[in-house]
Amino acid sequence: MSFKNEKGYTGIDIAISVVVLFIFVSLIAFLSYGFNSSAKEIELKAEALTLAIDEIETIKSTITMDNINTLSTEMQETNTQGFYRTITVEDYADLQPTKLRGIVKRVTVKIQYMFQTKQQTVELSTLVVKES
Repeated sequence: MSFKNEKGYTGIDIAISVVVLFIFVSLIAFLSYGFNSSAKEIELKAEALTLAIDEIETIKSTITMDNINTLSTEMQETNTQGFYRTITVEDYADLQPTKLRGIVKRVTVKIQYMFQTKQQTVELSTLVVKES
């Protein structure tokens, strides 16, 4: 009896196809995870940047000539969406000693958030000028 004419799969054929299939599935899963992770990172960074811009615009719209000196030096607040906000206000005279006090303030908004157990930061600064 000759078995050469019998058609079918051997154990080696099945093992090789399982290994190849496993490699392709692993590769697709790894690429999919990397893509989703990058998309989530970009989404969080964009949201943090939007929060920082909104905060600076709110400060600029509420500051008048009379209350520029009432800006506190540092405010901290925890946002419910997982963003931690720090607002720092410095008198420009402290940065440039030859300048007059209370005329120009530098407002820095720093938004911190966690992404994959790493702390990420977005920081924006602007100058607020007392008009005379």
